[in-house]
Amino acid sequence: MKDLFDLSGRVALVTGGSKGIGRMIAEALVERGVRTYITARHADVCEATAKELSAQGECIAIGNDLGKEEGIVELAEAIKARETKLDILVNNAATGWHAPFDEFPMKGWDKTLNLNLKAPFFLTQQLAPLLRKAGSLEQPAKVINIASVDGLYTPGDEGYPYPASKAGLIHLTRKLAQDLAPDHIHVNTLAPGAFGSDMNPMARDAPEELGKHIPAGRVGLPEDIAGTVVYMASRAGDYLMGVTIALDGGFVYARKT
Repeated sequence: MKDLFDLSGRVALVTGGSKGIGRMIAEALVERGVRTYITARHADVCEATAKELSAQGECIAIGNDLGKEEGIVELAEAIKARETKLDILVNNAATGWHAPFDEFPMKGWDKTLNLNLKAPFFLTQQLAPLLRKAGSLEQPAKVINIASVDGLYTPGDEGYPYPASKAGLIHLTRKLAQDLAPDHIHVNTLAPGAFGSDMNPMARDAPEELGKHIPAGRVGLPEDIAGTVVYMASRAGDYLMGVTIALDGGFVYARKT
């Protein structure tokens, strides 16, 4: 029987791939024979991560700021200069901003929405020619948008634009899936819950305490990200279209309130 999870020989781009969930995704792809490009705003960190992951396969760093329009265009041009097709695009780069309601600044909204919602749309648009070249009925190209469970429920903190951007990304995924399906480009969303990272310091620094509030009894591990992303990117996930997978140990849909 053919390996439904085989990804060898494919080409991928993971934005925000230097650390956290993005790094977990990039490592999973590199380990499975995918030539993987990672990008991040801090070029030195991106280069260091690529060097580490290259011990397991092929990983190339491109320092870039996707929060600016020119950064999106520059990244797309850099990939086009190196590749004739792109099999997998993972829109993972994200940011947040916290401030009390009465003091929340417009620049916090602009920064968050630009990176979390606008960048995935326009980067997908810019890279669509390479995705179209990769996609076919037998092996569609994949766009995986990384949202968050914060886009599926109402978090209690004061990071107003972050959950709004992630809810918007989930709906944007459905629209892109509808429009790009004829090109054999399948667009889906992964919405992680608690995984240890700079964006979730509690999951990183106090996983046992946080795990008490999750039906699965623990926070997410890199293997959880790896298994789900490989499923979504490979033949095993070829019939997914416009869906959102909540990878959260049951926090949103199985938690007793």
